[in-house]
Amino acid sequence: MVIYKKIKSGHKLKVNAFNLQEILIVLLIIGVFMLIALPNLMPLVAKAKSIEAQIQLKYIYNNQTSYRYLYSKYSTDLYELDFEAPKTVKDNGTANYVYEILSADNTNFVARATAITDFDGDGIFNVWEIDQDGSPKQIIKD
Repeated sequence: MVIYKKIKSGHKLKVNAFNLQEILIVLLIIGVFMLIALPNLMPLVAKAKSIEAQIQLKYIYNNQTSYRYLYSKYSTDLYELDFEAPKTVKDNGTANYVYEILSADNTNFVARATAITDFDGDGIFNVWEIDQDGSPKQIIKD
């Protein structure tokens, strides 16, 4: 679309611009592309958010290892490990998981990270665990 603008001398100045219909059509096309792409991106979103659980569980594992060197046993208390869980999204934080130690004795421990957010909306919440071997394992896939 071309818009003409009068200048002082009485001549018309040609200005290129888009009209409302053209802008709405472009926005509609972008919206359709987003609707097509969004379901394909959801597994990537869940995978990216699960990295939080893996990092925190590795931190718990490292603290458990240090604790075992000092006290010849694993701890059942996150506080004893100097682990302060990050604030969850329910508490105006950024974390999507809650953390707990399921069991601990002289030779073994199991810690768990449970998602509080259903990443893909299917009603299944992601769960990760780590033990004395030190590799996080996905127990329930979201």
